Amino acid sequence: MSEQRTQGRRALLVVDVQPTFCEGGALGVTGGNAVAEGIARYAAEHRDRYDVVVTTQDWHVDPGEHFSETPDYVDTWPPHAVVGTAEAELHPALADLHPDVSVRKGEYAAAYSGFEGHDHDGRALGAILRDAGVTDVDVVGIAESHCVRATALDALGFGMRTRVLTDLTVPVTPEQGEAARAAMAEAGAELVASTDL
Repeated sequence: MSEQRTQGRRALLVVDVQPTFCEGGALGVTGGNAVAEGIARYAAEHRDRYDVVVTTQDWHVDPGEHFSETPDYVDTWPPHAVVGTAEAELHPALADLHPDVSVRKGEYAAAYSGFEGHDHDGRALGAILRDAGVTDVDVVGIAESHCVRATALDALGFGMRTRVLTDLTVPVTPEQGEAARAAMAEAGAELVASTDL
C-alpha cells in the first residue's frame, strides 16, 4: 500500500484545446490544429498512463475588461471562446477523448489557469484532483505561453509533481514560449517531450 501511495496517481490536463485558439479562430495560434491532433493521438495511445483525464475550456459569457475592441494582447483580447459558439467547444480532434472531468473557466472574468475553473457541479479543479488522489500531472494544450503556463504553475502551487509535454503545446510566439518555459522550469516543472516518456 505504501508503495502505491509513493507512486501516486497521475492526471493528464488538456488545457484549452479549442478552435478559438487554433488557426482560423479568434485568437488562433500557429500550430494549434497540429497540437490538437497530436494530443488526440497521444491520449488514445497512452490513456493507460493516467488515472484521470481532464479538459479545460475558456468559457466566456461576459468577462468584462478581458474583452476589448482595442486589445493590447497582454491583459485585453478580442472576443474569443464565447459560450454558444462552435469556437468555444473542444477541438473536433478530441471527439474521442472522453475526459473524466471537464472544467470551464472565465465566464465573467479573465481566467488563464485551469485551476480557476469548475466542473458542472461547481467543483474547482484543485479539489477534483485532490479528491481523486492525484499527485502528478502532465500538462498539454494551448497556449504554452499563457494558459498552459498558468495551469502548470498552479499545479506546482498545489504541491503536485508537474510535467509539461513540450511537443504537445505551442506558444503564441517563440519568444513568449521561451519565457514561459523558463518560468515553469524555475518553479519546478519538468519539461519533457511525450516521445521521451
